[in-house]
Amino acid sequence: VQLQASGGGLVQPGGSLRLSCAGSGFTLDYYAIGWFRQAPGKEREAVSCIFGGDGPTYYADSVKGRFTISKDNAKKMVYLQMNSLKPEDTAVYYCATEPWGSACQEGEYVYWGQGTQVTVSS
Repeated sequence: VQLQASGGGLVQPGGSLRLSCAGSGFTLDYYAIGWFRQAPGKEREAVSCIFGGDGPTYYADSVKGRFTISKDNAKKMVYLQMNSLKPEDTAVYYCATEPWGSACQEGEYVYWGQGTQVTVSS
């Protein structure tokens, strides 16, 4: 199982970015994919997760209404569309996966990709 996150960058407050997570070595239909982030000096936190099957989703309160998670099972891709970005969204963003995961908690996820840096600053 391998994951590769991409799409990070520098954006002004109020701007948008779309993160991508490319998976290989597993069938996305049966796996939960989560996006987590870690800001300097802070613990890693859950941002959003999408689960197997019909793909129910979870969002942290801090990103509800601004971020949207989606997936393409055939392409083994998961996306995180981030709109109305704020400076407090600045962090390294990681994608992670777990077979039949049902929670959006860091400890539930076994397989992790490398992070992608998101910086929101004017």
